[in-house]
Amino acid sequence: MTETQLESLSINKKVIKLLQDNGISTLFPPQESAFNTGVLEGRNLVLAVPTSAGKTLVAEICMLKSILEGHGKALYLVPLRSLAREKYSEFKKYESLGITISMSIGDYDSPGTRLKDADIVVLTTERADSLVRHKTQWLEEVGIIVVDEVHLVNDSNRGPTLEMLIAKMMQGIPDVQIVALSATISNSDRIAEWLNAELVTSTWRPVPLREGVYFDNKISFILDGMSKSIPRRRPEIVSDVICDILEEKGQALVFVSSRRATVAVAKKIASSVRPYLNINALELLTKVAKKLSARPSAPEATKILARVIASGVAFHHAGLDNSERTLVEDFFKDDMLKVVIATPTLAAGVNLPARRVIIRDYRRFEQGRGSYTIPVLEYKQMAGRAGRPKYDSYGEAILIAKSEQERDSLTDEYVLAEPERITSKLASPSALRSHLLASIATEMTQNREEVDSLIKGTFFSHQFDPLEIQHHVSSALIFLEDGQLIDCTESGVYSATPLGKRTSRLYIDPYTAILLRDVLAEAKEVTTIGVLHLICHTPDQQIAYLTKSEFDEYDYFVEEHSSDLMIEPPIDEIEDYARFLAEVKTARLLEEWISESSEREITEGFSVGMGDVHRYVQTAEWLVYSTSEIAKVINATQHIPLLYNLRFRLKYGVQKELLDLVRLRGVGRIRGRMLYANGLKNQSDLYHASLEKIARIPTIGTSLARSIKRQLGVDLPVTENEAILIEPENDQDSFSIQTLLEDFEIEND
Repeated sequence: MTETQLESLSINKKVIKLLQDNGISTLFPPQESAFNTGVLEGRNLVLAVPTSAGKTLVAEICMLKSILEGHGKALYLVPLRSLAREKYSEFKKYESLGITISMSIGDYDSPGTRLKDADIVVLTTERADSLVRHKTQWLEEVGIIVVDEVHLVNDSNRGPTLEMLIAKMMQGIPDVQIVALSATISNSDRIAEWLNAELVTSTWRPVPLREGVYFDNKISFILDGMSKSIPRRRPEIVSDVICDILEEKGQALVFVSSRRATVAVAKKIASSVRPYLNINALELLTKVAKKLSARPSAPEATKILARVIASGVAFHHAGLDNSERTLVEDFFKDDMLKVVIATPTLAAGVNLPARRVIIRDYRRFEQGRGSYTIPVLEYKQMAGRAGRPKYDSYGEAILIAKSEQERDSLTDEYVLAEPERITSKLASPSALRSHLLASIATEMTQNREEVDSLIKGTFFSHQFDPLEIQHHVSSALIFLEDGQLIDCTESGVYSATPLGKRTSRLYIDPYTAILLRDVLAEAKEVTTIGVLHLICHTPDQQIAYLTKSEFDEYDYFVEEHSSDLMIEPPIDEIEDYARFLAEVKTARLLEEWISESSEREITEGFSVGMGDVHRYVQTAEWLVYSTSEIAKVINATQHIPLLYNLRFRLKYGVQKELLDLVRLRGVGRIRGRMLYANGLKNQSDLYHASLEKIARIPTIGTSLARSIKRQLGVDLPVTENEAILIEPENDQDSFSIQTLLEDFEIEND
């Protein structure tokens, strides 16, 4: 088949030259089909093709054409922060064309004014929705919106926001072009119908995928009828399947059902993988492992990670610290690590392909739901990670079976099965009332007719019965009116109350706002643990899991601190009370964080990972800020001083007396405590102290001391040694994975 050249596209020649310089000169078949739809002339497009089949390049070329021909700026929407950073980094290459790139993934209470001058703006779905809620004016200048992973309208958490955002943008910018990118799904035609878009589907991949099932020392590849024998040499079956591909100089990505399983499997296979490392990799990984585990407060999980990394293996899950996840991902991409054991979340969030993907667990367990099989779409996402473009001539996805019957079942229900149809999740009461409040607060909808018109533009309206839709919408509006977040006149005109407007812009659940309002209005005074538990009682705060063995401990804590807690414990249902105790546990974790407890103390004391701690803390900081904003609206100003300090204590993880110090760049909780212990208790003390005195304090040094002085307004000349940047503290220790990586790059040159 004749390859279609990039030069055949009606786009700016500078774009073609830049792409050719980056090694792209011909189009993949799905890309050619996409460009034949009229997408370069402004037609909407749904492109549903496998991973690595070139979806992003189609979107990039469409964005560049829109920008360079004056049709407007481009929004690139992604579901995850990690994907936003990845795309932002990829798009930076277009700056040589005079195109400006910007990214925003947080701060939902900001109108995003600084983004207005960018040509391409990379946003998470929630951040984009928050800009709509702030009625950000530059959104009117958008000419094209790229929706990455549009099939996530099927996700119960992110789906409703994605769906409503698209509906709002299509209504607010009638001529905007939509380019939606998706994995292969069975009802992509319905998505295209919803978006009034052309549809291109394909199963083509640049690296052919072979899907098979392992059973009885043999992999049976289903579609081509081939098989491969794998002799049993090791105690673990998965070790044999892994080492078989390592023999061929490939890498393996293994998916298991839980965090605990990632650690257990990594430990079991480490000794089998280690012989496949060359001497350079072995030396480098040994140094990395030592540096990881040498931190004074390193949690036990970090020390285990360090031990397996030294053997060329790593585990990857949401409980890891961001810097640890980055380390694992970068070293695997560079072929230093040979095997990564991961939970399925990696398949959706990170571009980390391997020659062989092994799905060891196709069942999962959830509290309250029990054991269940994963969806076909999830299997296909994991399998899609098999095969590294430009490196591998093929990719393999292998399921593990323990019996003949299971082998046949896996073949029929996964390998040969079609992915499930995706469905709208907008019927969720919480999601619907939140988005309807936002539409009323921004005056996008001011009566029932306009509300119904907005809902008509959703995927929800293309799938559900009109009477059912009307019921859900009516219930949400009644909730908002009863909660005094909206008013409705006798003539049927909706308007948001001051509390409703603030709730929408704060990007919190309307139920959260009502709860905070009612509790703050009644409370004469509040305590730190009381506020922390209050925000943990909201639907917006993720909470830690409570084990049976912890029940009595937190039950006793509730008795001892009943006067501090502002929420009455439930007394009817044991499950409700167990959740209440889990909220208390999370509040206690947050309290330990702001008391400057070490990483090890928190992770081991609460059985969580540092990744979990950071997520709890980030959300809690936002909710405490939201609580203070609601206190202003209802004039409960007596609570604001405590809330203000608590917010920043959560941000920096410190006790109150360090707040002045940690606001200085480069000073975190460890350095702040060290300065305080040496008599430098605030910025005034630092201003008056000599440079030499500050520099002598452990963990500070001359470079940071000079930086501190400059931040305080002291005019100091720049020295030659100050070409380096001051590294921020990594929570507990002056430790940076980025510095570590740079060190080893220098050593290996």
